[in-house]
Amino acid sequence: MQRFRAALVVLGAFAFGACGSSSGTAAKPDAGDIDGALPPVDAPVDTAQDIVSDDTGAPDAGTALPAFPGARGWAAATPGGRGGQIIRVTTLAVGGPGSLSAALATAGPRIIVFEVGGVIDLQGARFLSITQPYVTIAGQTAPSPGITLIRGGLLINTHDVIVQHIRVRPGEAGRAKMSGWEVDSISTSAAYNVIVDHCSATWGTDENLSASGERFLGATPDDWRTNTSHIVTFSNNIVAEGLANATHSEGEHSKGGLIHDNVTRIAIIGNLYFSNNDRHPLFKGGARGIVANNFVGNPGRDAMRYNLSATEWTGHPPETGQMSIVGNVYQAGPNTMPDVPLLRVTGVGPVEVFMMDNVAKTMAGADAPAIGGTSAANAVVVDAAPL
Repeated sequence: MQRFRAALVVLGAFAFGACGSSSGTAAKPDAGDIDGALPPVDAPVDTAQDIVSDDTGAPDAGTALPAFPGARGWAAATPGGRGGQIIRVTTLAVGGPGSLSAALATAGPRIIVFEVGGVIDLQGARFLSITQPYVTIAGQTAPSPGITLIRGGLLINTHDVIVQHIRVRPGEAGRAKMSGWEVDSISTSAAYNVIVDHCSATWGTDENLSASGERFLGATPDDWRTNTSHIVTFSNNIVAEGLANATHSEGEHSKGGLIHDNVTRIAIIGNLYFSNNDRHPLFKGGARGIVANNFVGNPGRDAMRYNLSATEWTGHPPETGQMSIVGNVYQAGPNTMPDVPLLRVTGVGPVEVFMMDNVAKTMAGADAPAIGGTSAANAVVVDAAPL
């Protein structure tokens, strides 16, 4: 397998919090302060049934118990499997009694714990799917060396899901180059109230960590946003080494993460994006969310990006994207092309951008541009978080 790799010296600059102000900044907040852009999580409740929801199906972050200490973003109050049965994974087999697959297929609230550690080989199945809601996957309960899924990805296609401390490495799975084996390491599809936290998503042949779904399901933009992935937190994950020239039908396809058209209320917080060619992450047309306290190291073509593709939106007027980019560090590396900005804007249609307390550096240590790209004029820089 050919990976998009780079010298690990870039990790010397690694930081999840902000450490100064250089590119496209507004007034500097207190260190690590992103609360102005994130909903709070306050008063506790007792059970999943006590979660208060608004008309979009989201738990009320002001009244619900956090999913776990330190949970952030609009999904912070998802109950996951809280209050449900404990299901023990006792085998590394891909299926059958005691398997992770069987635990995921069980209906009702459940917390999945592991009595085994090691590799679960998905044997070339494109995804291990989560289709039953109200589940917590507690990978931190596994004995050493933890749980790693290989030769396939993890797909979340339901609501109220917490995934923690799982490694996913799809790889080429023995397929030929450019054969169409296009697999995300971890992804959501039309899912909501989802947290992916402290996971490792690497060696994907499509993206590594993505939120997706149909872009135009329903009659109105509000319908589109409701019917694709929304209310999602990706926090404290490693998103690295998307395979560059592997099995994707397009050839080179080393991608960090895709936030698909009209995905909303997504919080991408405290992640390490390292040695992917681009998409750290890419917000597509009309996508709206927060990118805060991430480290982007050694990107190739792009760091962060916004792009609304006119051909994909034929017959639909562009929706305005919204990005709050706060407290991130971007460090160019040996694979980074010249003049890569923190945010590249391409395609058509406006995107509202709020930037605060970001650090963006070239390989030589100079300040990198805050915003660039062929459609940089479409970026509407605002003075307050638009979400």
